[in-house]
Amino acid sequence: MNTLQNASLSLLDLAPKTRQAARQLGVISTEVKDRAIQAIADALESAIPEILSANQADCQAAKGNIPEPLYHRLKLDENKLKEAIAGVRDLGKLPDPVGAIQMQRELDTGLILQRVTCPLGVLGVIFEARPDAAIQISSLAIKSGNGVILKCGTEAVRSCTEIVKVIRQGLASTAIDPDVVQLLTTREQTLELLKLDKYIDLIIPRGSNSFVKFVQDNTRIPVLGHADGICHLYVDAAADLHQAIAITVDAKTQYPAVCNAIETLLVHRAIASQFLPAVKDALDIREVELRGDEKTRQILSIKAATEEDWATEYNDLILSIAVVDALEDAIVHINQYGSRHTEAIVTEDSQAAATFLAEVDAAGVFHNCSTRFADGYRYGFGAEVGISTQNLPPRGPVGLEGLVTYKYRVTGNGHIVADYTGANGKEFTHKDLDRSSNSRKAL
Repeated sequence: MNTLQNASLSLLDLAPKTRQAARQLGVISTEVKDRAIQAIADALESAIPEILSANQADCQAAKGNIPEPLYHRLKLDENKLKEAIAGVRDLGKLPDPVGAIQMQRELDTGLILQRVTCPLGVLGVIFEARPDAAIQISSLAIKSGNGVILKCGTEAVRSCTEIVKVIRQGLASTAIDPDVVQLLTTREQTLELLKLDKYIDLIIPRGSNSFVKFVQDNTRIPVLGHADGICHLYVDAAADLHQAIAITVDAKTQYPAVCNAIETLLVHRAIASQFLPAVKDALDIREVELRGDEKTRQILSIKAATEEDWATEYNDLILSIAVVDALEDAIVHINQYGSRHTEAIVTEDSQAAATFLAEVDAAGVFHNCSTRFADGYRYGFGAEVGISTQNLPPRGPVGLEGLVTYKYRVTGNGHIVADYTGANGKEFTHKDLDRSSNSRKAL
């Protein structure tokens, strides 16, 4: 039965099914999970025409009704879909994050402590116009032994319904219960989902700052994720200017509708008069609208930037520019206006780079490269469920390792605490044991 299309099945009925399927998935072997991942990839590949047709219908309905950056996220083409499917196949080749022994310690003779990784349980993931996210998130959940309840934006309902239907069909040919992946499609179900703390272990919202705050204010379930992606590139006095131009263009224009594109360019005053006209020429070719502070506008004839611009995620071909007097001023600006996502410096001064990397508060701090590298796939994680900008782990792109927790296992032979108390009590040995020959164990 396809529970996604069964209108009579309420979320209160669906969630326990996902919970039970996740418990079964959590103890399934790596080999079975990897076969399921490949089955999903095969099913998606076979259904490319149907998925693209559904996406075309979504795009036709959304055209002119949603912001242009959101529309670009919504739109799938064959190359984008094939890249997502290739990511699923790559994910199947990664090590299983479940069942890894992180610690093995002898507390006393015959009394052994282990810390072992295990799945979180059930994820609730709420996202907007990113149908390819349904592919990434579902495959990551299965590989990490978790169930997942997806809630897509209304603009992507047709695409996501088709994608999740195909994923479930792929799972149906394996030993994994398709109920580990579910899809919600109505706004009303979002609020219902946030109340299911009995069945959902982690909520991952992917949307605007106001939406993430709404989620945080309306659930008792732990929330992981980020709101704004206000990223900066700082071009230092000691920068290679040719390199800085290439990085600026890539970080702003390679895909402006994503959270790791830069929104503000900071330039050291010592090289501003030389660098700014050159970078403007490169950005003009790509039709980027520039906005600048007073010092920038003394060099470039562009629109004035406002206080609001420094705190805005454009997700569009718009870039604000400020000239700063020193590295320290750039760091202060970034820490004030940045969203703790990804920040970058271009410089040949190793000490300046070290200071920037140490003092900027962000999940990703880059030196002489584009912020667009902040991505789970590019990090070799296979994919990501999202990017976390909180200070507590997981931080940055959240892949497989961010979707597991751990439990402590203690095995003894009739050991009791009473034997270790009092003046004549036994003493603990607390001896770490070699894990090299026993680094993994199935749950």
